[in-house]
Amino acid sequence: MKATVIRYQTRDAEAADTNQRMVEAVFAELAERLPDDVRYAVFRFADGVTFLHVVAESDGLADLTAFKEFQAGVGDRIDGRPVAAEATLIGSYRLVAD
Repeated sequence: MKATVIRYQTRDAEAADTNQRMVEAVFAELAERLPDDVRYAVFRFADGVTFLHVVAESDGLADLTAFKEFQAGVGDRIDGRPVAAEATLIGSYRLVAD
């Protein structure tokens, strides 16, 4: 499976908390709409300001209102530019529970 991995840091803890709330809104909308064409996970690092998004299938993300809102203001929340890279899944064992 091919995936895109995106890593970035927010400006500060307040921006990180806002970012997390916006990401949680995306997941709430995903839970409501249940699109089949999205494989998506987001992690917040222990430093409190670094985030990692893993996107394996994303066709349905662009249709989500919460995702549009997340993307619209991302430049105000992050420090620098996000770093995105394509990756290939080699293996996974119960990484996340449903």
